[in-house]
Amino acid sequence: MTASGAGGTTATDPTSGGTGGERPAVSEAPHPDRPPSRSKGSRAFAWAELLRLPALFTVPGDVLAGAATVPGRPGARTLCAIGSSLCLYEAGMALNDWADRAEDAAERPHRPLPSGRVRPAAAFTAACALTATGLALAARAGRPALAVAAPLAATVWAYDLGLKRTPAGPVAMAAARSLDLLLGAAAGSGRVQPALSSAALLGTHTLALTTVSRHETQGGSPLTPLTALLTTGTLTHLLTRTKSPTGPDATVPTRTTGHALRVAGALAYAATAARPYFHAVLNPSPPLTQKAVGGGIRATIPLQAALCARSGAPVSALITAALSPLAARFAKKVSVT
Repeated sequence: MTASGAGGTTATDPTSGGTGGERPAVSEAPHPDRPPSRSKGSRAFAWAELLRLPALFTVPGDVLAGAATVPGRPGARTLCAIGSSLCLYEAGMALNDWADRAEDAAERPHRPLPSGRVRPAAAFTAACALTATGLALAARAGRPALAVAAPLAATVWAYDLGLKRTPAGPVAMAAARSLDLLLGAAAGSGRVQPALSSAALLGTHTLALTTVSRHETQGGSPLTPLTALLTTGTLTHLLTRTKSPTGPDATVPTRTTGHALRVAGALAYAATAARPYFHAVLNPSPPLTQKAVGGGIRATIPLQAALCARSGAPVSALITAALSPLAARFAKKVSVT
């Protein structure tokens, strides 16, 4: 989920750009003539940077979108699944920086590990502890949830420790986001089949976004952001089709509301992702590619809201959509790239 979710890419979502293409503030590199600050506040900020806390708001919507596809309303097991998802996501973030510490020392010396504000051993320990906690919470959500969380955790670790530098990297990240959504369905009813369609849509978005993120430090061909732009348009079309919600909670009074929320979420998704993707098509330089990644991560939240509404869960859609302004607010304080 990095660039979109579970394990962080060097681009990491899931929100690495500001609304409307504005890049969130990035932390300043340490002054060459003085050592990194070791104050309590500085350490807290360093960990917030390491874990990319603003991107955390892109995570609960995965589980809620999955839970929306199965009978019943979100309950205690759904909350455990959300907790599991959050822990596994943050495990991926910490592990990502631990695995990339040598590369970041050359390309991003301001990051917490190369700047010395967080020790590599501490980051690796955090990744292990968060993974264990995430699996424990999944077990509390039931055996079906644990059966999904285990391969999700394995995918996160495999991605961060090797797959992200191979052609299989974007596919692995898409699989992680898809599994995260299926986790919500498994926790809700023990079945994942009803959530496969939503998982495929979210996975497709993540695949395109992660492919773009692979070029954020060096730039690349305009073909990559163009493909992501076309993918965004296709997903928006699929989400705005007039088919009524068919989820277990799609009653007659909520269908009109659900359709409106679905269209609103889909349009917000397109508006958030399309503009920075288009700018990267015109000029695939590192700064604009990073903004494109940010827009794609931010767009994950309205996409999740649209998926909730598509499944006939307007309340979950509204809760998910409410996370978007919070993500934007925190992204102004802590960078997620």
